[in-house]
Amino acid sequence: MISVSALNNVHNKGFYGNHENQNKEELIKICEVKNLLIVQIVQYKNISFNTEIKIDGLSLKDEVLTVNSNDDTRILWNGPKNWLLISTKKDLIKDIKQSFKEENFAITDLSHSKAVIELQGKNLKEILKKGCPINVNEIKKNNSFNSIFHNISVTVDIIDDNPEKIRILTLRSFGESLYHSITDSCLEYGFENT
Repeated sequence: MISVSALNNVHNKGFYGNHENQNKEELIKICEVKNLLIVQIVQYKNISFNTEIKIDGLSLKDEVLTVNSNDDTRILWNGPKNWLLISTKKDLIKDIKQSFKEENFAITDLSHSKAVIELQGKNLKEILKKGCPINVNEIKKNNSFNSIFHNISVTVDIIDDNPEKIRILTLRSFGESLYHSITDSCLEYGFENT
């Protein structure tokens, strides 16, 4: 069976919006991120666990908005005792299942149920403000939050501040709608689909 991306028929490379007479290097760049391992890890109530457990050298931090990351893996705080692990290392699922016993944790592989859109460039916070009710002026690198973007449930992961770089995750079935909402919000600044 062949895996087909959520944005297979809508994400076409090229320049769009107000891109003319602008430095092409400064335009917002939009891409779909594919082939990621996305795993939700939820700790059952009243269960204590060894905080020394690490996946790809990273521990689970139970701190609001926090992301713990390295070059390949990001662990996003997704709620109390709830994390979202995103990695380019697909084989980490074995380590996760061995480290977090099923009597203490619910482990759910969400890799094929999510669409992931990455944006890089200036004015990303202004774009988020067009469809997201969160005060994005307060967020910074290695923060993440759950919210909505034009009434679509999303998880936003702030990857970097300089240059600004974010990932927006949603359910695969909403991927195309989210993509159109994001690209519509970017038209004012001009963007490049990569």
